[in-house]
Amino acid sequence: MSESVVQLNLPSLTHDSPWRLAWRQFRRHRLALGSAAVLSVFVVLALLAGIIAPYNPNAINPRDTTVRRGFPQPPSLEHPLGTDDFNRDLLSRALYGMRVSLVVGVFAMLITIAVGISVGALAGYAGGLIDNILMRLVDIFLSVPSFILFLALNALLAPSIWNVVLILGMFSWMDVARLVRAEFLSLKERDFVMAAQALGASPWRMMLSHLLPNAIAPVIVAATLAIPAAILSESALSFIGLGVPPPDASLGNLLQDAKAWMTTAWWLWVTPGVLISLIVLAFNFVGDGLRDSLDPTLYRR
Repeated sequence: MSESVVQLNLPSLTHDSPWRLAWRQFRRHRLALGSAAVLSVFVVLALLAGIIAPYNPNAINPRDTTVRRGFPQPPSLEHPLGTDDFNRDLLSRALYGMRVSLVVGVFAMLITIAVGISVGALAGYAGGLIDNILMRLVDIFLSVPSFILFLALNALLAPSIWNVVLILGMFSWMDVARLVRAEFLSLKERDFVMAAQALGASPWRMMLSHLLPNAIAPVIVAATLAIPAAILSESALSFIGLGVPPPDASLGNLLQDAKAWMTTAWWLWVTPGVLISLIVLAFNFVGDGLRDSLDPTLYRR
């Protein structure tokens, strides 16, 4: 009696890490992936502004005798994006302005995330009276129009890039705090947290080693969306003359400089306007992609 052996070719089961799964999902989001590439180009251009900018962005060049003084010059071979009314090269100012706006957005986001995580984690883990006090503090900050606060504080402080960063970061953390608090309240009831508490883990170890790593995914999405919000706020402040002080360029004060030439020198407002729109849209699309890729319920093989 012969015996036959049937071999079944079953696919091997691999256990990918959560971050590998998230990257796989993010790559499938073509719009987010393309936006990430666009942002990478903008970041590289901003970092290399001192090398690739053809002129000093703040240099006021003497007018040629054939050019009317005080009038912006349209794009040409010498100035691909034209000049402003001080004959400063707009391409150079746009590169440096993009660097300033991105720096403001990133550092304001870091302050926002740091304060939001600290308040939200403490409120969510401690609960009780501490939670009530901190959440009422959040409600107070949310009840005051943030832009009015930006205007008031920026008018009181000396104008500088870092004052703008501090103001934007210190008054934009409330949504992050609520998000982290909600995640901590949910995670506190999980079995692994109760097991760690039974083993005698300290509160700081519980928050930093067990709760925060499991709540970091929505925080990453919030951080991605906080950068364009800060860039738009800086642009608005600079547009009304309370943001980055001249002669330093930012995308906001480039728009402010173009205000007097809206109908006669279109290149002055098109360049910063297009850059702001592209940067904000790219960050929003990347945030959408991260939100989808970091949500396990949306995973597709």
